[in-house]
Amino acid sequence: MKTRTGVVLSLLVLAAGGGAYGYFVTAKQDASRKPAAPAVPVALIQAARGDVPLRLDVVGRAEAYEAVTLRARLDGQVAKVVFTEGQHVKPGDVLLHLDPADYEARLRQAEAALARDQAQLTKARRDVERYQALRAKGFVSEEKVGEVKTAAEAQESTVKAAQASVDLARLQLGYTTVRAPIAGVVGARLVAPGAAVKINDTVLAVINRRQPLYVSFAVPEKHLPRLRAGIRGGNLKVAVTVPGGAGPVHEGTARFLDNAVDTATGTIQLKAVLPNADEALTPGQFLNVGIVLDTLHDVVTIPAEALQQGQDGSFVFVVTAEGVAQPRPVEVAAVQSGTAAIAKGLAAGETVVTDGQLRLAAGTRVQSKDAGKAVAAPPNN
Repeated sequence: MKTRTGVVLSLLVLAAGGGAYGYFVTAKQDASRKPAAPAVPVALIQAARGDVPLRLDVVGRAEAYEAVTLRARLDGQVAKVVFTEGQHVKPGDVLLHLDPADYEARLRQAEAALARDQAQLTKARRDVERYQALRAKGFVSEEKVGEVKTAAEAQESTVKAAQASVDLARLQLGYTTVRAPIAGVVGARLVAPGAAVKINDTVLAVINRRQPLYVSFAVPEKHLPRLRAGIRGGNLKVAVTVPGGAGPVHEGTARFLDNAVDTATGTIQLKAVLPNADEALTPGQFLNVGIVLDTLHDVVTIPAEALQQGQDGSFVFVVTAEGVAQPRPVEVAAVQSGTAAIAKGLAAGETVVTDGQLRLAAGTRVQSKDAGKAVAAPPNN
């Protein structure tokens, strides 16, 4: 009885073992037939080679190339305003007139005094001639002749003083006509006919020269070596645009570098000159200023979004010919206007991933989202 029971148990164990073996073999075959993971869709681009300008973008303010605030050079009253607001003027153009009556009278008075002194000088010179003739005949002493000569010389000085008074009066009369000292644009009308003005106090008009135009801006002091080199070479170019606008780019050249760094901000002041031929920019206007400090020539370029940051620094995902993404560390020379210049680690023509990196790891199969592959182009100089 026991023998039969043992045989039955043995048969049951063999049957169970055979069933388990068959199950594991079937599962292994199913796993071998399981399809591979699908390729990850990513955006691809080929690294290019070109020049990358090192550009610094700051905010500046436009300044008049020349600015003159006209004030009265004498006390008086405004007789007539000739200019109109916003008028373009040239040097010597008449802007306004002050009442000249008082100064015309002073000039006539000075001229009359000059005529009187000149008549007295003529008489003094004749006296000198007469007394010299009498001295030759022995009728007067040498001392008397000397007194007459001294009186004549004093009268000559009086005539010169009277002539200076005439010149001053004529000059003051000329001040009653206010003329433009520079070429530019006249601002708002600040006085009207009948208004009283005081010498060196009352502002009559403001003239700003807008052709050319200064643009003043501050740059961090760490760029001083390149700034000095550019200023000395006369080739430190700037590109100026209006903030928030789609207007044209105004090009100019930096001409002035301040002689000291602002210790409060750590910046140094620069000024660039723009032709501003169409007067599109106005003094006092805020502007965006781009400065090309240097240019990296013949470097490998890729879009900046292809760069990734890891524990060991920057890297990119390079796609092999088999369509497999592999991370590769790179050394970045500069990032300008959305373009990264690669110093080491990448060659021109290699394909890199620009979008979809979060789903990638070493050895991940990828496929391009786009039909074609674009080429990374360097930014416009």
